[in-house]
Amino acid sequence: MYVILVYDVGEKRVGKMLKLCRRYLNWIQNSVFEGELTEVKLKELALIAKQIMDEESDSLILFKSRDEKWLEKEVIGNEKNTLEQFL
Repeated sequence: MYVILVYDVGEKRVGKMLKLCRRYLNWIQNSVFEGELTEVKLKELALIAKQIMDEESDSLILFKSRDEKWLEKEVIGNEKNTLEQFL
């Protein structure tokens, strides 16, 4: 499945959350990630994220789609991290 993940966590937890999300998804912009994940990997990511988060003050939002082709993506301005693959 194709996932867009957005998080807002306290300053002390940002580094841990950034490292976690980079293990599973492609970094797009501050606190924004996207990519393909299996259902198992997504559950694993969410479980570890919950351990990092303070659920009273932090948030993590997941947008899920069966396939990237069902999403239309428009970037206005400078795209911080393109997903182009080099061979």
